[in-house]
Amino acid sequence: MKTGTIKKDKVNIITLGCSKNLVDSENILTQLRANEIDAHHQLETKKKIEQPNVIIINTCGFIEKAKEESISTILDYSAAKSRGEIDKLYVMGCLSHRYKDELSSEIGEVDDWFGTLDMPLILNRFNVDYKHELLGQRLTTTSQHYAYLKISEGCDRACSFCAIPLMRGKHVSRPMEELVQEAKNLAARGTKEIMLIAQELTYYGIDIYRKRVLPELLEKLADIEGVEWIRLHYAYPTGFPLEIIDAMKAHDKICNYLDIPLQSGSNKVLKAMRRGIKREKTEELIDSIRQKLPEIAIRTTLIAGHPHEEQEDHEETLDFVEKMRFDRLGVFSYSHEEDTHSHSMPDTLTEEEKQERVAEIMEIQQGISLELNQEKIGKIYKTLIDRKEGNYFIGRTEFDSPEVDNEVLVDARKTYLRIGDFANVKIDKAEEFDLFGEVVK
Repeated sequence: MKTGTIKKDKVNIITLGCSKNLVDSENILTQLRANEIDAHHQLETKKKIEQPNVIIINTCGFIEKAKEESISTILDYSAAKSRGEIDKLYVMGCLSHRYKDELSSEIGEVDDWFGTLDMPLILNRFNVDYKHELLGQRLTTTSQHYAYLKISEGCDRACSFCAIPLMRGKHVSRPMEELVQEAKNLAARGTKEIMLIAQELTYYGIDIYRKRVLPELLEKLADIEGVEWIRLHYAYPTGFPLEIIDAMKAHDKICNYLDIPLQSGSNKVLKAMRRGIKREKTEELIDSIRQKLPEIAIRTTLIAGHPHEEQEDHEETLDFVEKMRFDRLGVFSYSHEEDTHSHSMPDTLTEEEKQERVAEIMEIQQGISLELNQEKIGKIYKTLIDRKEGNYFIGRTEFDSPEVDNEVLVDARKTYLRIGDFANVKIDKAEEFDLFGEVVK
């Protein structure tokens, strides 16, 4: 007599959107594998993964293009389920959190929808419980030598254009001891660079310690053996504590790098955005940071085409970019998001007009980046090697974050390097967003 066997789930997690989403997916991956469920992440390409029967899509709902990508991915896998190629389809993340009711009524193939804080509910679908003892044991899906460390969730700011508080809730800091333990575990597994991420880094600790304690957290992380770089992402300019820069100066491990989204160079637009700061104060802050730490690389993000942004305001932003000479800069075209304060304002510019403004900003930044990179020729930089592509090993200096910033290219036909190792590279050529160099001893 034949006995039946229970088919074991093979789960594939697909992550869309930002690094904060990636950390959430990694936490789910960790929980599933700890419960002996065959789970993988879409980024895992080194080994062949057998056809999964369960798909989890971790969605982004930040701006219109991100929402379109998420919906397209959901529809693709819904069609796969209809064809019998997968058994279960679950959707989680920001888009699901914000539009669950609308999406569930229109896309019936999805078995369940989960919000940004519903990890225990997702695990219940696999008949496993959330293991609190796994805190700090997160499996990473990035290259082994770097990882993201999410120090808080949500945001208490009231920027008029931003839907993050609607999807992620209020600011909630993680306990310092928990973060330090997670960083130690990452270092023990070979992680050399830890990137601190949050919607608002500078608020860290204010809810559980009744004060901002990011500098104290940085001190503790800098003491961890094996961690060589610590990088800061997403700091708000209003009320920025300069003690963070003091911590950078005190510890070589803390990269001289700061990601501080500023959004506009026009006071009228900044007021409409509810940023709580004027251009003049922003310029004073950047000047103060550079005076304290002249070698710092500052990355910022701008939004083009926000409601009430007229040509004069756009020209003020162009002037702002030229004057401040940011080391790194990215630009989004404004996305008209429901239930935000900005949504009550008329969105009068077409997408084409917004993209023209994006291009004009980036044209100025391209020239600035080329000039700043040309100044690096002949200098030697400690470089972390991320990967090999074609004839080049590709790495980054402490002034660059993965995927969004400049890269250093070393000719692989002349020099062999190991992925995840540091090398001293002398720059001999510079383009707008790439540096070329040779390894020196």
